[in-house]
Amino acid sequence: MNLLSIGGSDPSSGAGIQSDVKSFETLGAYGLTVITAITGQNTTRFGMVEPVSKKILKNQLESVLTDFKIDGIKIGMVFNSEIIKILYQQLEKLKIPIVIDPVIKSTTGGLLIESKAIQDFQKFIIPLATIITPNKFEAEILSKSKIKSKLAIERIAKNIQKKGAKNVVITGIEDKNNKMSDFVLEEKAKYWITGEKINSANHGSGCDYSAAILFAISNKKSIQESVKFAKEHTRNSIKNASKVGKGIKITATHSKDERNLELTKSISEFTKIKDIYKNIPECQTNFVYSKKNPKSTKDVLGLAGRIVKAGTEVIIAGNLTYGGSKHVATALLTVNEKFPEIHSAINLKYKDSTISKIKKSKLTVSSYDRTQEPKNIKGKGSTVEWGIKSAIKNSKTPPDMIFHKGDFGKEPMIILFGQTPKNILKKISKISG
Repeated sequence: MNLLSIGGSDPSSGAGIQSDVKSFETLGAYGLTVITAITGQNTTRFGMVEPVSKKILKNQLESVLTDFKIDGIKIGMVFNSEIIKILYQQLEKLKIPIVIDPVIKSTTGGLLIESKAIQDFQKFIIPLATIITPNKFEAEILSKSKIKSKLAIERIAKNIQKKGAKNVVITGIEDKNNKMSDFVLEEKAKYWITGEKINSANHGSGCDYSAAILFAISNKKSIQESVKFAKEHTRNSIKNASKVGKGIKITATHSKDERNLELTKSISEFTKIKDIYKNIPECQTNFVYSKKNPKSTKDVLGLAGRIVKAGTEVIIAGNLTYGGSKHVATALLTVNEKFPEIHSAINLKYKDSTISKIKKSKLTVSSYDRTQEPKNIKGKGSTVEWGIKSAIKNSKTPPDMIFHKGDFGKEPMIILFGQTPKNILKKISKISG
């Protein structure tokens, strides 16, 4: 997936295009950039702003748009009317998601748009928005109204929507219970999404939020799913923030949980495998990775959703979380109990051709017969554990694959096992296609 960030350059890499590229990479996308302005800033102060020329802006846009398939665009700092009008001319006919982060003022105090350009921003940039993500201050500037109540927030969101944005998300509304809420106004729905408030000054959380929304919506997630995903991503980036310079902390979009990072990248790589949709079963796919010495499914990282097939596309539906998988996680735990080096697994569609390819690759294949499952096991709902134990009962080496051919009303299935998600991908490369 290729995602384009259009915005200002921040030499501290706390915000702007540098921050977006970090987020895109962490999420498993390739980040491209078009710079609208150069800023001089760090974690303690904001210095100068110098917009790029019309000529180089147009050249950047042409270079990127003619060479790459762009799956989504984020627009941040635009600075002046000249830049705004060029962006509108170049982007208005594109049929891809565009997320607008209407940055007006830097965390370190600098103005990121000329006051005389705000009217043109409303006229030309807001109508490009699939989603626009102003915080409370930015929403007040764009609507020329003060937010004094929840009713005022809804009214202001409608005001911004009338300017052309399909969906409006007003972020960072604090309540009395130490919570932080976002108000979402879709074309035909409105709701609040609330999360934990983290009392920590930081540089970059707004960029992290809008970058994550773009990633999610470009992956065909709904508006609500995208906002929830972005909120969780941003919460983690604030928790991971570190004092890199002498001033405020800079958010970190990488996960301190290396398992999360590896599984995220591996899932992204899995979705890009040619014709992989042919290996997604009717019950869809989950990809899991456990902690060392896992005791329960709560120690297994998986999607609280699935990797789903939509025609010839493969879409990631849901976020990674410990305890997110039940069946594939249970299969992994059962194998891990006997072979502690096995920490990752994925379920795939049963195909005779897949079994044949895996056997030709000299990998270890085991199976079990669901029709032989004892009635008392079926009644307890512990089919997966029984089946996996049956398959590896006499095994002296870890299985690369375990399969069953189904039962009445039960889909046949293949599960691949490995030491890590990377190890799983290597095995899939032997059977895909």
